[in-house]
Amino acid sequence: MKKQSIASIKELFDDNSVDEQLLRVLKQDERKGVQQLIHRYEKQKIKQQELEKVYEEMCSYEKIQFANGNKLVAGVDEAGRGPLAGPVVAAAVILPVDFKLLGLNDSKLLTEGQRQQFFDFIKEKSISYGISIVSNDTIDEINILEATKLAMRNAISQLDPCPDHTLVDAVPLEGLACTSESIIKGDAKSISIAAASILAKVTRDRIMKEIHTNYPIYNFSSNMGYGTKDHVNNLYQYGASPYHRKTFAPVKNIIK
Repeated sequence: MKKQSIASIKELFDDNSVDEQLLRVLKQDERKGVQQLIHRYEKQKIKQQELEKVYEEMCSYEKIQFANGNKLVAGVDEAGRGPLAGPVVAAAVILPVDFKLLGLNDSKLLTEGQRQQFFDFIKEKSISYGISIVSNDTIDEINILEATKLAMRNAISQLDPCPDHTLVDAVPLEGLACTSESIIKGDAKSISIAAASILAKVTRDRIMKEIHTNYPIYNFSSNMGYGTKDHVNNLYQYGASPYHRKTFAPVKNIIK
């Protein structure tokens, strides 16, 4: 029987048309190209299994709530507590019970391209989401912790329908209309919080890139307002912009 060409075998792998029986046959094929295809396929399969395992573990908080009858579980997270400039942004999202997005994790661990793709997918597939932006002026007025809580509450208030339970990354929120729990490093432990972290970070990054067009000297499109060496040096040289947080050091030292 004539052997299939390596190109046609590659098409089978690309189309995910290789079953266990065919794989056993192909493993007897001594051609280097075929063995390379098998090696790549098995490597991808292991990676897929690892992603499935991590995703399953990140569904644990949601599954507990589903088992308790709470089908509308919101995840809440923020972006921008630490920077010297720009707003703090919070997002809240309710994902459907059958939601699945392998690779979803803490937004900081993903590439910008992945975050952009996930951002659109999450918005499209979510039951509801809310995004709240609290300015640097408000941060200076009420402090960053209170500004973060304000942004989170505002994001939750946009959800329709209202959640049965809310999972919040790190920050305890009292007085919500539903039960809630604060999870330390929740963006790496809960798919709902991880999804919210994507919405918050992508939104804030876009804001900082827009601010950059008016104040390019601070390179906000790259540092996103964080206190990099270059950013701080330019602060001392050119002073603060209207978007800098006046209560944050070293900004407050510069504007005295």
